[in-house]
Amino acid sequence: MKASVYWGGIVLAAGVALGGCFGRGNTPVGRIVRVAAAADLQFAFDELARAFQTAHLGIGVRVSYGSSGTFYAQLANEAPFDLYLSADIDYPRRLIKQGKAVAESEFLYAVGQIVVWVPERSALDVPWRGINALLDPQVKKIAIANPQHAPYGRAAQAAMRHFGIYAQLQDRLVFGENIAQTAQFVESGAADVGVIALSLALAPAFRQRGCYAVVPLEAYPRIEQGGVILNWVQDRSAAELLRAFIIGTQGRAILAQYGFLLPQEAEALAR
Repeated sequence: MKASVYWGGIVLAAGVALGGCFGRGNTPVGRIVRVAAAADLQFAFDELARAFQTAHLGIGVRVSYGSSGTFYAQLANEAPFDLYLSADIDYPRRLIKQGKAVAESEFLYAVGQIVVWVPERSALDVPWRGINALLDPQVKKIAIANPQHAPYGRAAQAAMRHFGIYAQLQDRLVFGENIAQTAQFVESGAADVGVIALSLALAPAFRQRGCYAVVPLEAYPRIEQGGVILNWVQDRSAAELLRAFIIGTQGRAILAQYGFLLPQEAEALAR
């Protein structure tokens, strides 16, 4: 998992959670919100966290990205996070039922979408052929997130079954630990094509390096993404401010730039 701390637009990345955060003039950050976030949020939430800190000086955001299911297992054992942003609203709801999260803090922040994505070097005409491009004989490996703990992986499998092509493709599937790693498999050449989150395909790191086709929403169960504040939150008021920002006007606008839908938008598109 990637852990980052934001302050005044500066991003510090490390392989483990950072122990401190310093901003302009080496002024220590007095308040920190520790966030466990689904990997599809990696670029969108980076931007959102910077905007939040511009609006709330003195509150830092420390975020780790990974698969929603893996985070759920860790949080069930009271991993040290304050706010959980899952790609599947069911995981936060389970934590509430287990007495691990604040019931009234549950919120739905977006509906995710999946796309078929290939790097620019690929000869596959994905924009024209869509998901049927996966059937091309030149495709030897198809990357999807591990469906055992990644909602986007389950969505990819469901879409293939919806179009009646899963049986033909299952032997070609390779699994990323999370949706971000899945995208990296394709970008690096470890897989020929991938079914990834639209939010990653629209991110600067991938937008100029490949092309994609959106998979119709009716082809897979809705990816309802939600969050919750954990019972052991260190600074509840700071966590509530971040929660409000995510579902507020500015947070929604940033998420929309990365292809995340509001529930009513998803309903309209699925009709």
